Amino acid sequence: MKRGKYGFDAPWALGGLLFGAVALLALMALSFVNDILAAGLAFLAGALYTLASASSYVYTTRRGKFAVWAKELERLSGDEDVLDLGCGRGAVLLLAAGRLPEGRATGIDLWSGKDQSGNAERVTRANTEAEGVAERVELVTGDMRELPFEDGRFDLVVSSLAIHNIPDAEGRARAVKEADRVLRPGGALLIADFQRTEDYENTLREAGWTDLRRRDLGWRFWYGGPWFRTDMLEGRKPGTPPAHQAEAPAKEVGDGV
Repeated sequence: MKRGKYGFDAPWALGGLLFGAVALLALMALSFVNDILAAGLAFLAGALYTLASASSYVYTTRRGKFAVWAKELERLSGDEDVLDLGCGRGAVLLLAAGRLPEGRATGIDLWSGKDQSGNAERVTRANTEAEGVAERVELVTGDMRELPFEDGRFDLVVSSLAIHNIPDAEGRARAVKEADRVLRPGGALLIADFQRTEDYENTLREAGWTDLRRRDLGWRFWYGGPWFRTDMLEGRKPGTPPAHQAEAPAKEVGDGV
């Protein structure tokens, strides 16, 4: 049971869907009043479709993504050092922290409210208290393109719907390279995004990574429908894993978790 407050992802997009549904319903009513049955039925179908998309969006941002990430983080043994790039209000960060009784979870963000409603360090800090993991969490204000951490510090780097917010391809590549830099040899990387994952993969392959794959996270991570599905880029940095970190079993590609 989540006790923190996590807001909505890209609230402007959800608002657009809801506005679209209302507009279509208004056009439907106008058509029926004017006895234009075919148009009214078409607008009704469009409104219902848009409302279904909005429902999918709300489910993902409020419940679905938590279920998916909870399953992904089952690989943690409990003593790792984890970094969340673009942690926002802490949805993934605090799920990880809950599985780290002897480890630590670090979140870095610029705290922009455009991409997540109410995104602020004080809100995330309050969530760490609400979830009972404050002593295991470090919050850092910073840019994922220039991480203020030493090389090879982390066992696992995660990111959820954050890297695509960097507006230019060079900046996104820098963020992925920084994730590579701060990972220990043998450390794992999990990047969930609904675009650019192929670019992230190419960046890592150019850096010498071979243990990489992309997979569809299924309907629980749809932002409105399958056209806004989320993919996971999963990989392990070349080198010998830390002694405490066991190899995670391979997961089957499916329609969610």
